Amino acid sequence: MATTTEVLVIGGGSTGTGIARDLAMRGVDVTLVEQGNLTHGTTGRMHGLLHSGGRYAVADQASATECIEENRVLRDIAGHCVEMTGGLFVKRPEDTDEYFEEKLQGCRECGIPAEVLSAEEAREVEPYLAKDIDRAIEVPDGAVDPFRLVVANAVSAEDHGARIETHAEVVDLLTDGDEVTGVRVKHDSGPGKREHGLPGETEEIHAEHVVNATGAWSGQLGEMAGVDVEVRPSKGVMVVMNVRQVDTVVNRCKPKGDADIVVPHETTAILGTTDEEVDDPEDYPEEGWEVDHMIDELSKLVPILSDARTIRSFWGVRPLYEPPDTGTTDPTDITRDFFLLDHADRDGVDGLTTVVGGKFTTYRLMAEKVTDHVCDHLGVRASCVTADEPLPGSENLDRLDSAMDDYGLRSPVARRSKQRLGSYAPDVLGTDEPNPVLCECEAVTRAEVQHAIGQAGTDLNAVRLRTRASMGNCQGGFCCHRLANELHPEYDAETAESSLDELWQERWKGHRHALWGEQLSQAMLNHTLHATTWNRDGDDADVDWDAFATPTRTATDGGSHDRD
Repeated sequence: MATTTEVLVIGGGSTGTGIARDLAMRGVDVTLVEQGNLTHGTTGRMHGLLHSGGRYAVADQASATECIEENRVLRDIAGHCVEMTGGLFVKRPEDTDEYFEEKLQGCRECGIPAEVLSAEEAREVEPYLAKDIDRAIEVPDGAVDPFRLVVANAVSAEDHGARIETHAEVVDLLTDGDEVTGVRVKHDSGPGKREHGLPGETEEIHAEHVVNATGAWSGQLGEMAGVDVEVRPSKGVMVVMNVRQVDTVVNRCKPKGDADIVVPHETTAILGTTDEEVDDPEDYPEEGWEVDHMIDELSKLVPILSDARTIRSFWGVRPLYEPPDTGTTDPTDITRDFFLLDHADRDGVDGLTTVVGGKFTTYRLMAEKVTDHVCDHLGVRASCVTADEPLPGSENLDRLDSAMDDYGLRSPVARRSKQRLGSYAPDVLGTDEPNPVLCECEAVTRAEVQHAIGQAGTDLNAVRLRTRASMGNCQGGFCCHRLANELHPEYDAETAESSLDELWQERWKGHRHALWGEQLSQAMLNHTLHATTWNRDGDDADVDWDAFATPTRTATDGGSHDRD
């Protein structure tokens, strides 16, 4: 099977989908391929911080300035993905006054609104801060849902004619001499929604230009083209708590280090992070020490964290890029700026551009610069409008408030649904069908799940990313089977069970380093329920099933059966 497109984008994270959207809105025929789900790589493993730029205001002011500018843009175009929580850089007694003043001055030099608060004023903003803090700097940090935002970019790209193909792994680049002319992809045979490639099928996609937006995998893709992309993958571990112990982003006001930020995100708080250089973005140790380390360190800022319930950990790798001959030994010293690599100019390989580095908050700006570059190659003169055109779901947030009354949506469940769906809420929730809650932890209703299945097909992990179903305290113990049940009757039982198994396995991955206290009890309860009610552990114990089916005594009407 062979197809053609003007531009092929490889990578379905924030940058890749942002590029696909920008190209499609400028009238370019674009196809995007992603080896897993959207957000499969670094994007799906970030800590949910919408940067004000404050974290970079001392060491990397160029990145800090980009962050505050794009922070304002995303508030405008992606309102249903953003919560402006505000942020605090908190100084403890052992932290230096000199660095505090550097941080304050750096913020102001970068155009980041910054106000000094006394310890008492800081605790008025965030009551659970430690009693012995000195003071804090208040900045416009926020929280962002990366899954919702990436899906919105993909939907917008499709609305403008793009093809978005997930579970399509690039197995080779197509070349003609020193020119890259496309890729060969293999379509995964697992769950998902496909409108083009068939499961297990290999497809050649020919393109006038190929964009490598694979992040931490950029070096591996570069090797296929015979070019060197000097990615320095850096592992970061995050810890998810059971509730929002804070409603404000809390940063430690000290020079770079591990375990220095708490981000309120949806119903949880996310602790971060570590910074450990690794050789391979998919082959690094799954250690557990980071969890204890982050709880211990961040309890110095927010003491209640030491007694809180930890529900899971997760980790990913930053796609840091270091130009040749820089020689940095500490990954925390590598710039968080992004780089556009024109391989025709740099390596004599036509038809290929790589974008690497950067941060989630600046994804749209990165996409704009790459799209400008590609359009110059193609002779396209259309201008970028992504900073002005709202993403699907954020077109008219005022409409949502009136919809609350129109549909009687006054409960906490309805408000969570409205927040997730944005301007889609009236259409999705205005159903005449029964709409029970399927995931109690995250207050996800059947209508939302069915809407997500319409986008993602049988891939229940993609449904999870769109709705947050199974991401609460029980980690899917009480709702995964309900999600699988919603695949009926369109899909058969074998397909539903396979999708359920993949969802459960993904949930279990993050449990492993949080198995103590209440979460250990929760994990054991989940296992016991699934093993005893469905035999999901595959236990081949010799059971006399006939004994359950044959009564030894029949009671009178209204009575019961005694069974052996």
